Amino acid sequence: ELIVSWFRYEPGQKGPEPHVHHHHTDAFYVLEGEVEFSLGPEQQKLSASPGMFAAAPPDVVHTFRNASDSTAIFLNLHVPSLGFGDYMRGRNPAFDQHEPPPDGGRPLEDAVFTTPDDAERLGFEWSSHLVLCDLPQLTAIEMTFQPGFEGVDPHTHSDHADCFYVLDGLVEFHVGDETRVAEPGTFVAAPPGTVHGFRHAGPEPIRFLNLHAPPGGFLERLRQD
Repeated sequence: ELIVSWFRYEPGQKGPEPHVHHHHTDAFYVLEGEVEFSLGPEQQKLSASPGMFAAAPPDVVHTFRNASDSTAIFLNLHVPSLGFGDYMRGRNPAFDQHEPPPDGGRPLEDAVFTTPDDAERLGFEWSSHLVLCDLPQLTAIEMTFQPGFEGVDPHTHSDHADCFYVLDGLVEFHVGDETRVAEPGTFVAAPPGTVHGFRHAGPEPIRFLNLHAPPGGFLERLRQD
């Protein structure tokens, strides 16, 4: 369903040459520093700081680099993964990565570049959420829950993976037959059919990046709550 990679780029470090993927979405969430993305036929340069989300759906030209004088740390998502992990290990030369097409590919408007200020905001009694990405292959939501939130009871999804990257606070996750406390920097994935739930594990608010791949209608249900 997806692969999530943690990257650290030093000042001046460049990513791959501009390229497209025909069958999957390539997405990014900035954790520290600044990352410069080039998106669309004109390779429009956009600078992203912590909390910003960028995504190139199939056939959108893209690349990235650290154009700053400080270290940049970010998450990179490929949805579905299509063997990206083995590609990084040098074992998948047929990975879905191609040179930009002669026509420049899909327009910049088809890409995603979301800041916390322009994200869709959803507010509830005990929680608030920022919708960072809503694409056919992926939804990404930054979710914050205040102390007093009862948590989410164990449940399953039959048609998508439900994943979490902890940003702030301590979160108790129940996944399968295990219960573990996750601190910031922890990634938790519940593949389709896996029982999972979560709740506070400390007195402070919790905040995490929540990914659904594919979306499975989760965002629509959240908007209706």
